[in-house]
Amino acid sequence: QYSFKEVFGTLVVQKELFDVVAKPLVEDLIRGKNGLLFTYGVTGSGKTHTMTGSPGDGGLLPRCLDMIFNSIGPFQAKRFVFKLDDKNGVDVQCEVDALLERQKRDAMPVPKTPSGKRQIDPEFADMINVQDHCKVEEVDEDNVYSVFVSYIEIYNNYIYDLLEEAPFDLIKPKWNNCNTPVRNGDFIPPQSKILREDQNHNMYVTGCTEVEVKSTEEAFEVFWRGQKKRRIANTQLNRESSRSHSVFIIKLAQAPLDADGDNVLQEKEQITLSQLSLVDLAGSERTNRTKAEGNRLREAGNINQSLMTLRTCIEVLRENQMYGTNKMVPYRDSKLTHLFKNYFDGEGKVRMIVCVNPKAEDYEESLQVMRFAEMTQEVEVARPVDRPLCGLTPGRRFRNQAFREELSRKLEMRGGPINGETEEQSVSEMFLQNFPPLPSCELLDVNDDQTLPKLIEVLEKRHKLRQMLSEEFAKNVLAFKTMLQEFDSSVVSKENYIQGKLSEKEKTIAGQKMELERLEKKIKTLEYKIEILEKTATIYEEDKRNLQQELESKSQKLQRQASDKRRLEARLQGMVAETTMKWEKECERRVAAKQLEMQNKLWVKDEKLKQLKAIVTEPKNEKPERPSRERDREKPVQRSVSPPVPNAPPVRLRHRRSRSAGERWVDHKPPSNLPTETVMQPHVPHAITVAAASEKALAKCDKYMLTHQELASDGEIETKLIKGDVFKTRGGGQAVQFTEIETLKQESPTGRKRRSSPSNPDPPEAAADSEWTDVETRCSVAVEMRAGSALGPGYQHHAQPK
Repeated sequence: QYSFKEVFGTLVVQKELFDVVAKPLVEDLIRGKNGLLFTYGVTGSGKTHTMTGSPGDGGLLPRCLDMIFNSIGPFQAKRFVFKLDDKNGVDVQCEVDALLERQKRDAMPVPKTPSGKRQIDPEFADMINVQDHCKVEEVDEDNVYSVFVSYIEIYNNYIYDLLEEAPFDLIKPKWNNCNTPVRNGDFIPPQSKILREDQNHNMYVTGCTEVEVKSTEEAFEVFWRGQKKRRIANTQLNRESSRSHSVFIIKLAQAPLDADGDNVLQEKEQITLSQLSLVDLAGSERTNRTKAEGNRLREAGNINQSLMTLRTCIEVLRENQMYGTNKMVPYRDSKLTHLFKNYFDGEGKVRMIVCVNPKAEDYEESLQVMRFAEMTQEVEVARPVDRPLCGLTPGRRFRNQAFREELSRKLEMRGGPINGETEEQSVSEMFLQNFPPLPSCELLDVNDDQTLPKLIEVLEKRHKLRQMLSEEFAKNVLAFKTMLQEFDSSVVSKENYIQGKLSEKEKTIAGQKMELERLEKKIKTLEYKIEILEKTATIYEEDKRNLQQELESKSQKLQRQASDKRRLEARLQGMVAETTMKWEKECERRVAAKQLEMQNKLWVKDEKLKQLKAIVTEPKNEKPERPSRERDREKPVQRSVSPPVPNAPPVRLRHRRSRSAGERWVDHKPPSNLPTETVMQPHVPHAITVAAASEKALAKCDKYMLTHQELASDGEIETKLIKGDVFKTRGGGQAVQFTEIETLKQESPTGRKRRSSPSNPDPPEAAADSEWTDVETRCSVAVEMRAGSALGPGYQHHAQPK
């Protein structure tokens, strides 16, 4: 059982799926945030259908485009006002530059940008005929927007541009006019693209075709043109199986209007560029089911490898988040994860649609897909902070538009200028007004001699004024000609200077281009080295993890062995204690039985002695009376007491015979040993006694015994006899192999003194005899321990009363 944020059934419509999954991403795109949406699942589970749709029921991609243009339709900028550069940035141009750019593009013989007025291709017309008219609420009306789309695919871990006009089919040879291949075997391979990082550490594809579109039909036509070039193949599981990961990128550039609300603000810092990536992943597949061979097998291996890298990156991110580690995420192992590294690092929202095929054959693979998808929900990344707004007054676009409409309305109502000023007079009218006015030319009288002289005078003045103006005009013309000549000469000199500067700049540009080419080659070399180093680091990290796991397993094994050893030692100690107690009880039982047996034998002997004594002492005519056993038992048996002899010689010490007597021994007694003066002393006949072991002594014997003394815990001296066999070595020397240890202990006698005496109390004169103890009392305790003995590690013999 797996848990997800939303689960859709088999009868779900595309609109419901779009409203839940893709609509929030489009809203974030228009608000300046990035988004990533990709479909994931096994082959044949419906990923491409979910993304593209079918005739009459468009998928997520056409619905996203329709929502974007429904929202920004009235606020779109003219073409080429926004211009994308080759470094994943965007520049803004004024209206004049954009107009010149449009005229330049229209004059070029290359294919033009698709126009929204063209007739829609009936092949995909039903897919984009969305009747929902979904749009984003509260779009910033003081901004202008432009949409750019690009379409790429990742095939065999290489990136290709699906909108490139160059031949993009499978590798084919060039053909000459005779319809035969050229002789040198020149091929036209598809050119793969390179991933690079911009100044904001965002990944982008260099040299990728990005088309500015103005309508849903225009954008989907670009998509469909690239979709026809996407690699698909027929497999056992899917008739049209995608053999590559396709990525459709929608970029939205927006910038605020100026204070008048007419033109775009010419500040690059105010431009916001957001991006929505729609990814259709190729399905994971097992080759034993698809029966892939050759190229299909290599494609399947690359697809599974890229999906495995995606899974590894998500797992490392989850481990770093949950356990606070800082492991390196292997983004560079695959172009797919390297391209979207910024999204996984927190530069946008990521949504994943898991497509599941209910077929029984896909059960195990579907379980793995759902297990991975459930695990990705636990990964949380930081969200970027919204960009600050510009300081211009909001609502200026519609306010200035309303002002212009009101101004034009007032001009139409008044029929002329608002301030009532007359139109400016022409230059000829001003020139004529400078002449003196002509007098009246009517002659009413023949004798009138004033009108003609006045007219003549005015005309002469006008003639003089005209001559003065002509001379001044000629001077001005000459001065203007001189100025023009000077300006022409200065222009020529400046042109020469500018030409020299241009030639210098062209040389500088050529040098910089060469330097750029050198740097690009160096960058490629360094990128290759970086990839090698990263792969090496990954290998070392893997080895480190394996060694750490091996070390942990071995430490756990050692801990288990130590615990087993302690448990075994405790068990052996318990067994030793139990065996010791058992043998002690057995020895006590045997000693008691032996004592009882000896007492019975002694009683029988005493009875026989009494009968013999009675026969000898009694007269012959009397019949000996058999003493009663009960009476004899009540009477204590009197024993002879050995009285102390005043000047008796000292008791001769009885030597304890070694168990290995009869062999040649080396008796090693260090000079530091102290004499114990006990009755029982170790004695080995035919032994060579030495104070220090020597090779000469060892060569003559075949046994070795070392006498070692140490202080016991009770304060008494404990003597150990360490025995061993003497062997000859290959080098001609002697070696000793120890075989057993005998331990001799001495203990003080108990407080109760024992002696062989009758049960009657001693007379006073015999009080001195009570201080004497015989040999048996003095040797009441003997301890012996011998390796391999059947009696266990050691036993004690205590003398019993006779």
